[in-house]
Amino acid sequence: MKPKNHIFNHPTLQTLQQKCNNLNNLKQIHAQIVTTGLSLQTYCLSHLINISSKFNLTYAFTIFNHIPNPSIFLYNTLISSLVNQNNENKIHLAFSLYNKILTHKNLQPNSFTFPSLFKACCSNPSWFQYGLLLHTHVLKFLKPPFDLFVQGSLLNFYAKYGKLCLCRYLFDQIDQPDLATWNIILGAYANSFDDNVFPLEALCLFCDMQVAKVTANEVTIVALVSACSSLGALSHGFWVHCFVLRNKVMVNRFVGTALVDMYSKCGCLNLACQVFDRMFERDRDTFCYNAMIAGFAIHGYGNRAVELYRKMKSKGLVPDDATFVVTMFACSHAGLVEEGLEIFKSMKEVHGVEPKLEHYGCLIDLLGRAGRLKEAENWLQDMPMKPNAVIWRSLLGAARLHGNLDMGEVALRKLIELEPETSGNYVLLSNMYASVARWNDVKRVRMLMKHHGVNKLPGFSLVEINGAMHEFLTGDKTHPFSKEIYLKITEINRRLQEYGHNARTSEVLFDVEEEDKEGVLSYHSERLAIAFALIASPSSFAIRIIKNLRVCGDCHAFTKLISAVYGRDIIVRDRNRFHHFKDGSCSCLDYW
Repeated sequence: MKPKNHIFNHPTLQTLQQKCNNLNNLKQIHAQIVTTGLSLQTYCLSHLINISSKFNLTYAFTIFNHIPNPSIFLYNTLISSLVNQNNENKIHLAFSLYNKILTHKNLQPNSFTFPSLFKACCSNPSWFQYGLLLHTHVLKFLKPPFDLFVQGSLLNFYAKYGKLCLCRYLFDQIDQPDLATWNIILGAYANSFDDNVFPLEALCLFCDMQVAKVTANEVTIVALVSACSSLGALSHGFWVHCFVLRNKVMVNRFVGTALVDMYSKCGCLNLACQVFDRMFERDRDTFCYNAMIAGFAIHGYGNRAVELYRKMKSKGLVPDDATFVVTMFACSHAGLVEEGLEIFKSMKEVHGVEPKLEHYGCLIDLLGRAGRLKEAENWLQDMPMKPNAVIWRSLLGAARLHGNLDMGEVALRKLIELEPETSGNYVLLSNMYASVARWNDVKRVRMLMKHHGVNKLPGFSLVEINGAMHEFLTGDKTHPFSKEIYLKITEINRRLQEYGHNARTSEVLFDVEEEDKEGVLSYHSERLAIAFALIASPSSFAIRIIKNLRVCGDCHAFTKLISAVYGRDIIVRDRNRFHHFKDGSCSCLDYW
């Protein structure tokens, strides 16, 4: 039965449209709108266009094109509807509509036009340049102070592409940021992995947020926990977790997964397991299992990672691309070659998932670490896609580990083609030559670096003492306690020599005099951090180090011996994994 005209008002129309589940129903409503005269009202038309764009885009544009002189409100409605469908072709149409606004003599964009378009620019890196142009249009068409939604969309756009300095500048222009705006800037800082200063700044910003009396929510907590993960800042992570419990913030699947990830990356695998086990079953989704499997992987517990992978499947959860990556990574770092091969083959045979570059990378790393270099090379040659730099670097690392110079040279040539500016590639091969005293070849690699304008990435290490993060560079003398640290290094070297430690000077650069090489090793960044921790922290506390590069062989042997001589547990997170040193041995069993 058709509704009478006098009750066919805006709320009724909105309700009918919300219940619309196909195009035929929508056409019936459209007919009612036309016969009742509501087709002349912008409000009704905006609802009609919004819903019809989801069912049939051609129909939506037909309605729009039959409207005489559509207002900027209707343009904004259709642009927003197109962008929210997150489809490349529809984003193109949204920008075509925006161009019509710009060329219309009686219209210009307003504060409701730009947020949708900036959201579109975040969908694909190829749209980044259009976002920059939109920013100029904001300055051209809108008068400051800008609407908070415009400011938030600008902030989110630059955050998406890691432009943190611009993000901070824009954020500081906002008089009273709301919760969503605070979350955007916190997330931008927390997820920046290029500079340790940025995640630390996220924690400082949160203090400002509390002063501003803005109540945190789950999104805020995820950003803060992510910042602690990046820094390896365990005490800060504890504090955030306590904040969650104290303020009764809901521990949903996102917060729970972030806490699992944080405790894993801060070296507290037992706490990560506790959080995981206490989560509701409904919250332990694929992402949560991935975080826990990754935790086992980076700590070297390959068997536990594989066991959890199998348990996840038994629960009916479907593994995704990341699941296969972290589980194969776990196998690679624990020498579980057959298990890793089985998982790789099951991707297509059992789960119908076509392996991607990252999965082939894990496979080649798995075989290479185990010394099965020929198999690794065969898989690389038979890949259905072109190998990327990560895969060639895995092969180079395996060649260095097992002394296959010919394979290392081939891998380096490919890497120089793909990323000539990356210093780590040259250093790997240089170390291979140095290990067998081929100094002319070492010199040749260094000349290649010079030719390409490449400088070796400086090593740095972070150590947390009483909640404060202390950073050390190799050979660093800028720390306020440098004098005491270097005296401690001298004491450590003397005590380790008494226990029979001989420095592996073959790993030092060729252009250092032989008698100076042991001194160079002594001042690697993690040794300075460990020396400071021995001075500044109680003897009952574990020492936790975060290092940006792979631990060198001599520092690994050095740290094992310190754990025995000084009776300290030392946990080192390098670029790839964790090393737990205790009583003279390491959890990696020298397989890293």
